[in-house]
Amino acid sequence: MKKIFIVILCLMLCLTVASCLDTTGQGDQEGLKVYASFYTMYDFACKIGGDAVTVANLVPAGMEPHSWEPSTGDMVKLRSADVLIYNGGGMESWIGRVLDSNPEDGFLAVETARDLIIYEFEEDHDHDSHGHGDFDPHVWLNPSNAKRQAEVILEAFCQADPGNAQLYGENYNSFSQELDQLDNAYREAMSSFTRNEIVVAHEAYGYLCDAYGLTQIAIEGLSADSEPSPARMTEIIDFINENKIEYIFVEELASTKAAERIASETGAVLLPLNPLEGLTDEELSGGEDYLSVMYKNLEMLKEALA
Repeated sequence: MKKIFIVILCLMLCLTVASCLDTTGQGDQEGLKVYASFYTMYDFACKIGGDAVTVANLVPAGMEPHSWEPSTGDMVKLRSADVLIYNGGGMESWIGRVLDSNPEDGFLAVETARDLIIYEFEEDHDHDSHGHGDFDPHVWLNPSNAKRQAEVILEAFCQADPGNAQLYGENYNSFSQELDQLDNAYREAMSSFTRNEIVVAHEAYGYLCDAYGLTQIAIEGLSADSEPSPARMTEIIDFINENKIEYIFVEELASTKAAERIASETGAVLLPLNPLEGLTDEELSGGEDYLSVMYKNLEMLKEALA
């Protein structure tokens, strides 16, 4: 009920503004020009904006976004943007430079993960050697967090284009219901899990694990291109052997060398688990999106844990 009230309040505010700014009720006929900082932000913006926005993903398909930096050409493109959607929480190392270059009458910059970054590695964290002091920005892997991020995008689009507030609200409500269904599917699957530890290549699944009672044992740290120490490799091998772990989760856009070495030592099988930082051209052309990939992730978890 609280979420519905917020959306209704947002729409009432935006429609009031629209009555003053847009007597046609059609909004900007050319649509908002929106840039997104990586794939998931792009997908959320498309789902909320629908036909009323034009969304461009700054990070090319198939590229791991942690190491991506905007080019001079990208900076020039952003000058024509109406809205920039980004996650925050350290996900975009370049965002400060972009925001500093934004003039007062420039694009509306929207940090969707504000107030959601709660997972910080403490001094005594098990993975302190390759994560201490860093925040985990992968909040979108918890569907409830994704819903809140979508709400932030809704509010931004209503502010930037009040004439289309009703459309944005309807799109948000539809996506919100799909996220609730996704969350329910994960919760229902939990009852079939016979264990709760997952060994992952990239320490990106803290929010997913917290939401569904799982524990991630990570080979590498928050950065997908980090390298585990020999001691960490030995620790993971011992854990897998002692606990009879059958699977190691890896991702397509990051190196799997360390996971492959551990698999060869333990007999564990590699399974894909997508942190949704980016999709390949093949996945995009096949119609994959946040929802479909999250359901595929659920099937992989069922295979490993049920």
